[in-house]
Amino acid sequence: MALFKQKFTAFALAVTAVTSVTAFGGVAHAAYPDKPIRVIVPFAPGGSTDIVARIVTQRMGAILGQTMVVENKGGAGGAIGAAEAARAAPDGYTLSIATVSTLAVNSACRPNDLPYDPLKDFMPVTNFANVPNVIEVNPAFPAKTFKEFVQVLKDNPGKYSHGSSGTCSILHLFGEAFKQATGTDAIHVPYKGSGPAVIDAVGGQIDSMFDNLPSSMAQIQAGKLRALAIAWPERLKSLPDVPTLAEEGYPQLNNPAWYGLLAPAGTSPDVIKTLRDAAVQALKDPKVIEALEQQGAAPSGNTPEEFAKEIKTQYDWAKEVVAKGNIKLN
Repeated sequence: MALFKQKFTAFALAVTAVTSVTAFGGVAHAAYPDKPIRVIVPFAPGGSTDIVARIVTQRMGAILGQTMVVENKGGAGGAIGAAEAARAAPDGYTLSIATVSTLAVNSACRPNDLPYDPLKDFMPVTNFANVPNVIEVNPAFPAKTFKEFVQVLKDNPGKYSHGSSGTCSILHLFGEAFKQATGTDAIHVPYKGSGPAVIDAVGGQIDSMFDNLPSSMAQIQAGKLRALAIAWPERLKSLPDVPTLAEEGYPQLNNPAWYGLLAPAGTSPDVIKTLRDAAVQALKDPKVIEALEQQGAAPSGNTPEEFAKEIKTQYDWAKEVVAKGNIKLN
């Protein structure tokens, strides 16, 4: 009996020791995630990036059993939020939303002073959704079709304005590429995200806008903005009367945008897999699919490797566009 008590006491002490090590951050770790996850959206609330991020991460949080808290950090074409995300600890508790602006355009416009490396400072998790770009005008604008819009701009160079989500954002490049392709001229008005720009487009402070469809869809459907053309492979069921840019004779402008999830470089592959699996499950949820499609977005959920290739393709494209247009971030 004495020997049994000695062995039991030794076992109990060992268990206590392991528990103590675990409690104070030693060898043993709780399963990921065991606390809320912060998701940096590098643009203002109400824009497409924000809308898509909230739709998907809300469902992901339920799947993971932890809240995913969206935090908007707008400014500098998404560079402020992206830089903060790049500096975060690679523990899976600070993530960020990737856009063509943050991972491709910013590098092209700021080759010497961008405070993060788009290809080295992040680990792709998955592409949440592909999203059409849209060209739209305030209903008071004297053009009801895309062709009329082009003609009005040609007849009045420098008279009308167009808004975007920021200087050297993907939407700025979209607008500049449009002007180069059509031989038109309009005043660019940059905003800190699509949300504020949409408000001013509706209010008539700017005449037109180059936007990602989700942030403008509600206003288009309400008749407060008029969509003239979309960048998408085919016409949308939600906007059947709006032609694609390819239909209008500009296939080079017919490129959609995307929004995906990133983790800081050095994040554990197991954490990446956990996040990607949750995202894929969320993107298969009928309610998530419906919510995204109502915004004109098409769910993706590709692999980290596939998403990395998409990023690199847009990275190279943006450098070419900026060089040809001699576009600079002032």
